[in-house]
Amino acid sequence: MKIATFNINGIKARIEALPAWLAEAAPDVVVLQEIKSVDEGFPREIFEDLGYNVETHGQKGFNGVAILSKLPLEDVTRGLPGDDTDEQARWIEATVVGKRALRICGLYLPNGNPAPGPKYDYKLAWMQRMQARARALLATEEPVVMLGDYNVIPQAEDAAKPEAWVTDALFLPETRAAFRRIMALGFTDAVRVRMPQAGVYTFWDYQAGAWERNNGIRIDHVLLSPQAADLLCDVGIDKAERGREKPSDHVPVWVELDS
Repeated sequence: MKIATFNINGIKARIEALPAWLAEAAPDVVVLQEIKSVDEGFPREIFEDLGYNVETHGQKGFNGVAILSKLPLEDVTRGLPGDDTDEQARWIEATVVGKRALRICGLYLPNGNPAPGPKYDYKLAWMQRMQARARALLATEEPVVMLGDYNVIPQAEDAAKPEAWVTDALFLPETRAAFRRIMALGFTDAVRVRMPQAGVYTFWDYQAGAWERNNGIRIDHVLLSPQAADLLCDVGIDKAERGREKPSDHVPVWVELDS
């Protein structure tokens, strides 16, 4: 099963490019971030015509996550547990039924800038809730894949110019420590396992010629529970998508699991 994550930076902006990528890459399951659309406004028919089941957790003009799956989806839940007052659409879960069932969690972790400040406080609190949910998912002892735009640069080698990020919420020590606490529960960073070298990026800013200079960062991650990690066959980053006309500033990241 090929599972991918892609921050599309607005469904309206990617309405032509996204179906083309889906046809070429042929993922079985895709989690999308920043759809920037309410559920009723998401153009689900386009993706249903390509053979995908569609589930969304939308928000007008901001955030929003979705799951597209060629396989049946069961037990779909929306929103990260732990705060019933959180109105930001950043988390969606579903069980994908292939050769065996996988729990897929698509996420768009808060950016947190400017830091310090209330947005950064929200980011850290959200990560704490995510840690609690991750622990609960691991307790099921089922294969779990948590993937999406984490807005976390885990290590210096995950940025072309780490010195430029030292005061940014994506790279602050508290952010990286919170990410490590989630990893320490027993998750595997799929990209890092297969691509341990420096210079592996998933995001290039639109400003200052970042793409042309390969001034990128790695912030889109695929975390695998031990049961999912045992199924890992391959990992890839579709870097060429960043060079397309009117691209997202992120590129797709995917894993293949024997499931």
